[in-house]
Amino acid sequence: MLLDESLKPVSFTQRLLGWLIHAFTASGAYVGLLAMLAIYERNLLLALWLMSAAILIDAVDGIFARKIKIKQAVPEINGELLDNIVDFVNYTIVPCFFLLVTNLLPEYWRFACVMAITFSSAYQFTQVDAKTSDHFFKGFPSYWNIAVFYLFFWQMNSYANMAVLLMLAIMSFVPIKYVYPSRLDYLTENDFLRLSMAVMTVLWGAATAGLLWIYPESNYFLVAISMGYLLLYLAISLYRTWVPLSVTASSSK
Repeated sequence: MLLDESLKPVSFTQRLLGWLIHAFTASGAYVGLLAMLAIYERNLLLALWLMSAAILIDAVDGIFARKIKIKQAVPEINGELLDNIVDFVNYTIVPCFFLLVTNLLPEYWRFACVMAITFSSAYQFTQVDAKTSDHFFKGFPSYWNIAVFYLFFWQMNSYANMAVLLMLAIMSFVPIKYVYPSRLDYLTENDFLRLSMAVMTVLWGAATAGLLWIYPESNYFLVAISMGYLLLYLAISLYRTWVPLSVTASSSK
């Protein structure tokens, strides 16, 4: 007879690691605050680097938390709530402040566009099934910090930027299932393909950081990797929306 995992005693090490991981997650909010300070001081490249650091924290903290069974280690803290609070700061509030301070949006439409982003993000974050049972995001997952990076890098017309952002805000309400890059359990039953997706996500991060490093110069190879991943991400998300992997089949592996 197997012992229920929740009944096993929690070691001091496991509990300490649990608190450290929660502190690591919470540090993302401080990084976001530093990013806002950099935006206020018009140090936009530093702000984008800090926004990237916040994404990195968010990308790995969940992996650490699942590794040590954090709900068992620190049961009095709601890690999902903490993660959502920090994510709303970094994925919505910080990039919205970036949009308000810079000239990426038309001057007289700036506040209306940012209001649309905050409202759509509030909806996306608070859906009961914002993260589906098979570990996908439902609706555009408020990747506003990433959107801001590309708009900053592309240097398009401010009205074109506004059109892109408003389209993404609308997509928050469209129930497409977007890939959750650090939760690929139900992406495919093939272990190699799951690993390949994880590797490509890391390559996208490296390529995008490379573009930020050499800015205002550019590099076609890095652009190809960065944009190619976005197209692949969207294609896989659309495919899994229309052809979902059976939760029962995958969980019985």
